[in-house]
Amino acid sequence: MRALTRLVVLALLAFAAFASPAAAIETGTPAWLINASQLKDGPGSAYKVTGELGDETRIRVDRCSGLWCKIHAEGVRGWVSLSNVTFGQEPRGPLTGPRLNYPTGGTVCFYTGKNYTGTGYCNGSGFVVHDLMLSGLDNTFSSVQVNGGSVTACRDRKFQSYCERIIESQPVLDGFLDDGVSSYRIW
Repeated sequence: MRALTRLVVLALLAFAAFASPAAAIETGTPAWLINASQLKDGPGSAYKVTGELGDETRIRVDRCSGLWCKIHAEGVRGWVSLSNVTFGQEPRGPLTGPRLNYPTGGTVCFYTGKNYTGTGYCNGSGFVVHDLMLSGLDNTFSSVQVNGGSVTACRDRKFQSYCERIIESQPVLDGFLDDGVSSYRIW
């Protein structure tokens, strides 16, 4: 009898685990809404308003399309202008915050292999690649050699999502960027 009771209790617990709401799992990329915004039903200002969020609201970005991002926060969902979204650790716009004295005016070489091996692609200050997929090099770089100057390397095309400013050579690119660079700008 005890074994049967235990089996029933375990079955109920397993059912409860599967029946729990999916909202308990947080999805989307963490970000900030810089200014108060109306959320739209689609990616554009002509769409119907679905809600509103205030200044400096912590949000989750489900996806971006062109100049608009689909987000959710505080029980509302909708699309907001990409210019109002920041992926930083604080809710600041792209032209705010400290001005760091990063080096400029050098040459940067990306390599397909670790420790500066494989095929190398070198360019000078001012060179910008918005989408490495167009050249067949998306997510292929494993190391970077910096000879003066610096480089901003981003995980997604058009400098969206995770970006890192690299000021010294890295025989193995850090974390998200190892075999994950999709856009970069050499300073």
